[in-house]
Amino acid sequence: MKPLTGKSALVTGGGSGVGLGTAQALAEAGATVTICGRNLEKLEAVAGDHLSPCKCDISKREEVDALILELGTPDILVNSAGVNIVKRKVSEIDPADFDKLLAINCTGFFNLVHAALPTMRKRQDGLVFNISSIAGKRAYPLAGMAYATSKFGVSGMASAINAEEAGNGIRITSIFPGEINTPILDERPVKVPDEQKARMVHPEDIASLIVAIAQLPSLPSDALAPSHRISDLCELQCPELRWW
Repeated sequence: MKPLTGKSALVTGGGSGVGLGTAQALAEAGATVTICGRNLEKLEAVAGDHLSPCKCDISKREEVDALILELGTPDILVNSAGVNIVKRKVSEIDPADFDKLLAINCTGFFNLVHAALPTMRKRQDGLVFNISSIAGKRAYPLAGMAYATSKFGVSGMASAINAEEAGNGIRITSIFPGEINTPILDERPVKVPDEQKARMVHPEDIASLIVAIAQLPSLPSDALAPSHRISDLCELQCPELRWW
């Protein structure tokens, strides 16, 4: 029997990059996996025989609520949906782009956990992964102000929810990668050379980490005081990360 047989998983941003790599790895480990995103055709093109595609814009609370109601609350929830923008300097950013980025990268995560937590509390069990960024720990111009704001926000949200919900058997693990070779690089103001992409963290690296953590045993809800039951924060940094 595979290690995650009998587990269900929902992966946002599952059409490419870390989301797709994670979904494929969870399915390979035995989980029943649904991938969601805004482009159903893109999801269907990559789903294959082992992933179930479902359209959902996580920035829209009503769509997230409807999705969780339809699918049921998964055992494993992976928040991998994220965007960045080309014009990311404070001096040139469009306020509409700022609002859109925050709605997807930060509010989208709130929408997901808000919909999933009630059932996870009843189960006294739940595993949530938040794909953050090194930009959620240290702001730097390459990522841009809006992206850093969203990642600091979502990482703080994950830590705060962890502190509140640890006694209910719910674990939220935030992962802080450096540069990852995914399609989001296409939104860089300057094209990234292929040789630099080859030296970056790859989606498979993040996926293998998530699958490994998903196999760890859950602690009883009364094993530790809630203030001490904070899930691991896993930081993957790339030596090629540029700070300017």
